[in-house]
Amino acid sequence: MKKITIIVIMLLLACEAMHAADTLSIAQCREMALQHNRQKRMATLAAQEASHTQAATRTLFMPSFTANAALAYSNGNVTASVPGGLLPVGMADAVQGFVPNGSYAWFPGLEMKMETNTIYHAGVQITQPLYMGGKIRAAYSIAQMATELRRMALRKTEAEVIEDADKAYAQVVKATALHQVAQRYMTLVEELERNVESAVNHGLKMRTDLLKVQVRKNEVELQLLRTQNAIRLATMNLCHVMGLSLDTPVAVCMDYPDADSMPLMESTGVEARPEYGMLEHQTRIAKRQVDIARSEMLPQLALTAGYGYNRGLEMNGRLLLHDWSFAGGVGLVVPLFHFGEHTHKVKAAKLKLEQARTEQEDKCNLMMLELNQCANQLQEAHKEMEVSKRSLTQATDNMQVCYKQYMAGTEPLSEYLEAQLLWQKANETVVDAGFQRYLSTVAYLKAAGKLSAGQP
Repeated sequence: MKKITIIVIMLLLACEAMHAADTLSIAQCREMALQHNRQKRMATLAAQEASHTQAATRTLFMPSFTANAALAYSNGNVTASVPGGLLPVGMADAVQGFVPNGSYAWFPGLEMKMETNTIYHAGVQITQPLYMGGKIRAAYSIAQMATELRRMALRKTEAEVIEDADKAYAQVVKATALHQVAQRYMTLVEELERNVESAVNHGLKMRTDLLKVQVRKNEVELQLLRTQNAIRLATMNLCHVMGLSLDTPVAVCMDYPDADSMPLMESTGVEARPEYGMLEHQTRIAKRQVDIARSEMLPQLALTAGYGYNRGLEMNGRLLLHDWSFAGGVGLVVPLFHFGEHTHKVKAAKLKLEQARTEQEDKCNLMMLELNQCANQLQEAHKEMEVSKRSLTQATDNMQVCYKQYMAGTEPLSEYLEAQLLWQKANETVVDAGFQRYLSTVAYLKAAGKLSAGQP
């Protein structure tokens, strides 16, 4: 019984959590989009790959240890013989009391037989680079910059995913707000229909007024249907961005982050953008490529040492190689002449460096232009929001005045219906202005390099 109670409590908590998760904030939408976006995952894997490549390049400064073995067999034999005979005895060969100097002695001859058979070697070797013309240092520097470049590419991808999530979120908020406007408009029209119908029944108004109201009501019903469809499509798009099934029932908080409280910057530079850092590192990598090309023209010095066991080569039945041995030395390679190959490689690397610098300058100018454009659009969006709110206040006052005058019989129904329509358009303009202001704020933050998951 106790276990059943615990299970029921867990199910209730799970259901409550699922219900709470149905209403998503902008921060939750961003987080889910970042978790499920494939481009962001690919950028993360690329950053991890660059990090491992950097670690592998760092090992080039360290000595390398290798084990080696060799085995050879040959059935060829080498036989050498020295014929015997009387040989003169010199001062060095004289033996006092036995072989006097200047006499002759008998030499029986000598025969040598060398057999190769099986020869093998096994050992270990260590190689320590001392100077490679700066190639290793340049390669490690390139690996470091490539790692940082991949991290900046990840930041760029995250900013793009966040921007897409914000757009999808804002579309749902906008569609829902427009649906609410249509509902309020329908409430006004239905109230007018009841008032006009009562006036017609009492002979105070013409029946044509009632028909005009009913026609307007039909139009509003169509608007309600369209706004419902817009909500459904916007929600499906948000689910797609967050990696959920398209038919997942979700809802969002019905407001944007306060754009007035979001930290905005003056459009003075784009140094904080990941794209700017990527261009900077690409130029530095191209400069290091020149160093690598130039290193092919410089001497290379390395220290080697080895220790191993050798066995083989029999002479007259005795092994000549049968012991452990140590060997060490320093190797020096000095390039002399390669028909201009290395010179052309250096020139080609310098041209690539110049291309990278030109591309960096051009794209930095374009990013600066984009930042100023986004700043102008944001300024216009704030002004549009201010004007639309003022217009809504005026449209509301105008609708109230027209209603009183229509009910007093001093103004035709068409004027009041037009006033209602203007009120609806003013509400829709306010909704769209809030939508555009938020997207302009997000675009400005992204162009300034300040858009991140933790940004409000």
